Amino acid sequence: MKKQCSYLLFAAGTIASAAMAQPRTGNDVTTPLHALRVEYPVPYEPMSRVGIKQVLDRVFNYLDAVTPAQMIDKRTGEEVADKSKMDTNSIIRPGDFRLTSYEWGVTYSGMLLAGETTGDIRYRDYVKKRFDFFAEWIPTIKKAKSGGLLNDARNYPFRQAIEPKALDDAGAVCAAMIKAQRAGLNTGLRPFIDNYIDFVANKEYRLSDGTLARVRPQKNTLWLDDLYMGVPALAQMGKLTGNNKYFDDAVKQVRQFTQRMFNKDLNLYMHGWVENRGAQPEFRWARANGWALMAKVELLDVLPEQHPGRAFVLQQLRAHVKGLTALQDGTGFWHQLLDRNDTYLETSATAIYAYCIARACNKGWLDPVAYAPAAMLAWNAVATKVNVKGQVEGVCVGTGMAFDPAFYYFRPVNVFAAHGYGPVLLAGAEVYRMMEKEPFKINDSALQYYK
Repeated sequence: MKKQCSYLLFAAGTIASAAMAQPRTGNDVTTPLHALRVEYPVPYEPMSRVGIKQVLDRVFNYLDAVTPAQMIDKRTGEEVADKSKMDTNSIIRPGDFRLTSYEWGVTYSGMLLAGETTGDIRYRDYVKKRFDFFAEWIPTIKKAKSGGLLNDARNYPFRQAIEPKALDDAGAVCAAMIKAQRAGLNTGLRPFIDNYIDFVANKEYRLSDGTLARVRPQKNTLWLDDLYMGVPALAQMGKLTGNNKYFDDAVKQVRQFTQRMFNKDLNLYMHGWVENRGAQPEFRWARANGWALMAKVELLDVLPEQHPGRAFVLQQLRAHVKGLTALQDGTGFWHQLLDRNDTYLETSATAIYAYCIARACNKGWLDPVAYAPAAMLAWNAVATKVNVKGQVEGVCVGTGMAFDPAFYYFRPVNVFAAHGYGPVLLAGAEVYRMMEKEPFKINDSALQYYK
């Protein structure tokens, strides 16, 4: 027993002596602990304009290489240069993405904004080249179809532009075309714009009160996504024509979706709502909330200051951002289901929020001192998901509407999910604008915005 006690005392003394021998690395007396280096999971600093442009250029170079604008014969792979030789074997040369999808409508808008804010004409030329391709071939294909050549084809090049059957076919591309025409890039787009907007305004299925709706997965279903699929096209058409009926319809959509789907306690939207179903589960899917937020931003961009609905849209934007920023993850991302932290961190929604919050700060709709740091943190997070090829990682694939959690929890992510590219371009372009006067500073270890 004495030997054991002696050993314990010796061991304790040895440990104490060793501890005293260690160099002092700092304590509350010798070191300003609040200023110690922190290992953040994403960069915690304002990204420079040079850094932002490098990320944007990686995305641009990838997309420019993998989205050819060319008609080919699918049997031979040869270009169809003579329009009189166009037949049922003529297809748009396959790339990584579809040039006519709604996701690519967002991408065209992102390219236009990136060209505007950075001054790099390649981004605008990307849009011009592809819309010129549309304008060159759509009349030929329409003529071939009316002549019976394509009557038996279930799908054919530019079917969405010629015969839109859903908001996904029409809204986002229509809005981008109007932006391109207003910017003077393409002057021959008006017939296609008119065809698109006729579908959105007059032919898309609606509830009895005029709310844009779907008949799937249940009859009279509202998808939150459709605020973006409809509102920007209506708003841009209002700006293009000066006809207030388009602005009125756009505001009505925001108001009526909000009445049914916005949770005022959480300041978030549910993803889907079915008429005459009473209380319904609320799954607050991140990207759908992003589409709703971006619809409001795009509407405010062009809605006249004197329009009676502007105050409501602005108030709704501010409430929505308040709800979203309360749920931003410490990594800068948002979760797939916003209020369920065991769902994965998703890139496309985070990019949409970065864009919308940055633009709202730049426009004066939000207080940048309060909200710009969240936008910068989100952009820094998104930038880590742009790989060396320029592909955007961590993007949820196309997603329908469900009333169970497993559906949302286990949606795959994929670099070929086209939904990520437009939002990344928009976010980078708007944060680039935000950095014009380098307003961010680190003060007392925290990122701060200064007017």
